[in-house]
Amino acid sequence: MLTVNVELGERGYPIVIGAGLLGDQGLAARIGQEVLRQGKIVIVTNDVVAPLYLEKAVAFFADRDCASIVLNDGEAHKTLAAVDTIYDFLLSNKYDRHTTLVALGGGVVGDITGFAAATYLRGIDFVQIPTTLLAQVDSSVGGKTGVNHRLGKNMIGAFYQPRCVIADTDVLSTLPAREIRAGLAEVTKYGLIRDASFFHWLGDHAAQLVSGDPVLMAEVIQTCCRIKAEVVAEDERESGVRALLNLGHTFGHAIETATGYGTWLHGETVAMGTVMAADLSARIGWIDPEDARLIRRILEQNFGMTVVPPADITIERYLDLMASDKKPEQGQLRFILLNAIGQGAIASDIEPGQLVATLEAADRLCE
Repeated sequence: MLTVNVELGERGYPIVIGAGLLGDQGLAARIGQEVLRQGKIVIVTNDVVAPLYLEKAVAFFADRDCASIVLNDGEAHKTLAAVDTIYDFLLSNKYDRHTTLVALGGGVVGDITGFAAATYLRGIDFVQIPTTLLAQVDSSVGGKTGVNHRLGKNMIGAFYQPRCVIADTDVLSTLPAREIRAGLAEVTKYGLIRDASFFHWLGDHAAQLVSGDPVLMAEVIQTCCRIKAEVVAEDERESGVRALLNLGHTFGHAIETATGYGTWLHGETVAMGTVMAADLSARIGWIDPEDARLIRRILEQNFGMTVVPPADITIERYLDLMASDKKPEQGQLRFILLNAIGQGAIASDIEPGQLVATLEAADRLCE
């Protein structure tokens, strides 16, 4: 068992990483005594995760009054309607401010549950139990919560930190290969913006990671959580360095919205967006073109991901969606690019012709 702490003063919390955590009653007792309020528990999950892990999660909180809400699975259901389902359950059963919500699922469940916790009775506690690689390395940590709108991804939400994160690596054994690959796109981001040696290590161990090697996965999760915890402690509300965690997301969010939520997994669009960011970084002379090609090669060949964006998104559609994203400042598009592998940077003065060239590159990205 490993613990990474997110240092945010009285709002700080532990990320506990290890195998078999959902069956660890010693851990359950410690969290119950040291982290949670003495109130009721409501577990929020979805119809894919519930048959696999809901019973274990209920047993983990066996000493509490524990109920559950099962939502529909998928990004298409990350809406205010899903949050309203949680409100309806809590209000009709008269849950009070001592209640703790538990998000048992991937990033969608975590974001929905966190936003419900942030807004129910003006804020109640919640715990993250992420069940996908992407959620364990990224979305469960840092307090970004929210839902999608038809005009943009994650446009409605709040910064609201969990009380703790319990990352049981055993749950990754039931993940489809597609979900593992999607998670690895977010993993790659950490190496690209902060740790070049980690990025190269990922490329060298790609085959074992894609196959879900449990020892290497635990190492990956710890490394990513450590990096994210450091960044969040420095810049909780994304006024500076935390923006670097959005590498690949400006392009990726535009692709997700344009194609309809659920067509591509979030991590898959991040992979496309990361290659587009690498291409643009090379075009403006920030990174060596050979480094851009390496980034594409590791994502596409080593991890087996699609990195060429859909051909039916027009330049005008990209620009409109990116302008509506959360990342522009005072009407100016901001991109997270690379000064080098391992060194992310914020760019807000990209020459339009260079941006259009990246958007038009298609299968010639990073050539």
